Amino acid sequence: MSDGTPSRRLNMIEAINEALQVMLERDPNVVVFGEDIGFFGGVFRATAGLQKRFGKNRVFDTPINECGIIGAAVGMGAYGLRPVPEIQFADYIYPGLDQLVSEAARLRYRSAGEFIAPITVRSPFGGGIFGGQTHSQSPEALFTHVAGLKTVIPSTPYDAKGLLIAAIEDNDPVMFFEPKRIYNGPFGGNYDRPVEPWAKHKDAEVPEGYYKIPLGKARTVRAGEALTVLAYGTMIHVAEAVLAEKGVDAEIIDLRTLVPLDIEAIETSVKKTGKCLIIHEATRTGGFGGELSALVQERCFYHLEAPIERVTGFDTPYPHSLEWAYFPGPVRIGEAVDRLLKA
Repeated sequence: MSDGTPSRRLNMIEAINEALQVMLERDPNVVVFGEDIGFFGGVFRATAGLQKRFGKNRVFDTPINECGIIGAAVGMGAYGLRPVPEIQFADYIYPGLDQLVSEAARLRYRSAGEFIAPITVRSPFGGGIFGGQTHSQSPEALFTHVAGLKTVIPSTPYDAKGLLIAAIEDNDPVMFFEPKRIYNGPFGGNYDRPVEPWAKHKDAEVPEGYYKIPLGKARTVRAGEALTVLAYGTMIHVAEAVLAEKGVDAEIIDLRTLVPLDIEAIETSVKKTGKCLIIHEATRTGGFGGELSALVQERCFYHLEAPIERVTGFDTPYPHSLEWAYFPGPVRIGEAVDRLLKA
C-alpha cells in the first residue's frame, strides 16, 4: 500500500475472515456466532479457523433460530459486548425481523442513550450460486426503511475488510450484506455455474492488520462524463464490464453504504453528467433504486438531460434455472445505457 503497510491479494471471504480476526484480537468484547460458524467455519467458510484460534466462548455455534440469534445479540450489546451474529443466508433473516426492528433499532432512542445495540449482523445475499428462491434474495431495501439501522454492502475485498471493521466498532446496529456471487472474486468460485465471457476472476490488494473505511462514504470506481451509474455489491462489477465493453465514458459510484447514504457524492456526479442509471439485483418494486431515483430527481432535476433509468431484478420469486436471465446483465444494462446516450 502507498503508506507502506504490507498487503496481500485476498478474495472477499478471506478479507472478511481477516476483519473478524483483527477485531477478535483487538477487542475482548467482540463475539462471533451463528449457525455452523464455529467448528465448521460457516457454509461459505467466512469464519474458518476462528473458533480454534479464539475459543468456543467467543466463536460459537447456535441453534437454527434466527429470532433467538438476533435476540441474544441485542441483550449482549446492551450489556457491553459487541456481537457479530451471522445469518447463514439473507433469506433466513425474516424470523429475526421483530428483534431487529422493534428492539435493536430502537434501543438507543427508547432508553435515551442509556443502552445501545452495537450489533453487526453479517449475511450473504443475492444470487449467483443456483440457490433458488430461498437462498438468493436481496432484501436490503427492507432494512433501509428502519430508522436506527445502518445498511452496508461491500463490492471488493478491500472494502469488505475495512467496512466490516468500521461496522463492528459502530455503536448502532449494522446490517452487513455480503454479495455471495463475488465471495471468491467477481464471477469466480467453485460453483458449477456459467461464467460470463466478459468477466474475469479478480481478487484485490488488502492491507494487513487494522484499518477501517468510514460508513456513509461512497467510492468513485471510475470517473466519467457521459452518465452516472449508481450501484453496489455485485452490480459494480457487472456495470464496469458492460461499460468497458461498450466503450462508454461513464462515472460509476459504488454506494458502499445505503444507510447512511453519501448523497453529496451522488449529487455531485449526476449534476456533472446530467444522466443517471441505477442498477441493483433486488426486485424493482420497493427496491432501493426507487429511493435513489427520488433523491436524484429532487436534488438534480434541473441538471437532468434524460429520464432516470433503473435496471433491476424482476418482480418475481427468484428463479433457479433462469437466474442468469434474472440478473441485470449486459443486454438489459446495455439497452438502458443506449437509451440514456441517445436522449
